[in-house]
Amino acid sequence: MTTLHKSALTLSLIFFAATTSAQDVNFLLTNQSGYTLMEFYASPEDVSLWEEDILGNDVLESGYELNIIIADDRSQCIYDMRMVFDDGDELLDTVNICEMSGYTIYP
Repeated sequence: MTTLHKSALTLSLIFFAATTSAQDVNFLLTNQSGYTLMEFYASPEDVSLWEEDILGNDVLESGYELNIIIADDRSQCIYDMRMVFDDGDELLDTVNICEMSGYTIYP
């Protein structure tokens, strides 16, 4: 990926009006970036360190999706996300996990 393409990588959130608790949040993570997602982190915005890589030993190849469950017993809805791709590129975003049912990464 060239530097121009890296900087053009955008994220799209799919929000649906649904009542859900931040204590047990499910959403569909879809990778349409053209690159393999190697690491995915989601931490409350007021936490200074990234928590555990949600993918663990797995990866999410482009064109695939994965159900993500955040069940950390927190009542906070605003989370920072960090995504690391196979080319070393990283993306950061802040989202309201209580109001979303899907998150799609687009090129």
